Amino acid sequence: MIAIDTNVLLRYLLEDDAAQSSKANHLIANKGKVLITDVVLVETIWTLRGKKYQLNKSELVSVIQALFQEPNIRFENGQVVWLALNDYRNAKLVKGKEADFADALIVNKARYIANTQGHSFDGSYTFDRAAQKLAGAKAP
Repeated sequence: MIAIDTNVLLRYLLEDDAAQSSKANHLIANKGKVLITDVVLVETIWTLRGKKYQLNKSELVSVIQALFQEPNIRFENGQVVWLALNDYRNAKLVKGKEADFADALIVNKARYIANTQGHSFDGSYTFDRAAQKLAGAKAP
């Protein structure tokens, strides 16, 4: 297994630099299993949503779904990423803002770790009102 950084994943997804995109495609297609860590996934989504690329929520959901379809790609915990994706997809607007994918991943990963370590999950606390609408998120 190899791991890739955000910039490699972005070149793979965007194909916006011929030389780097070719190298990224080769890594993902020919090096066996490829790990995308949570940090890389969140940075990628943040970049794609930002000023330069401005992907909307449905496009970001499609990007993550497409990564699940790639035979060589693995996540830190695919089940947690999938649960976060579903929470993100279903997030409701609160005063014009909605929870982002990172918020959903934070809550779902915290729940997973608590449960895995034999603890009950009593919530992930945040000041972000939109994120507080996610199941398991709470106001301090």
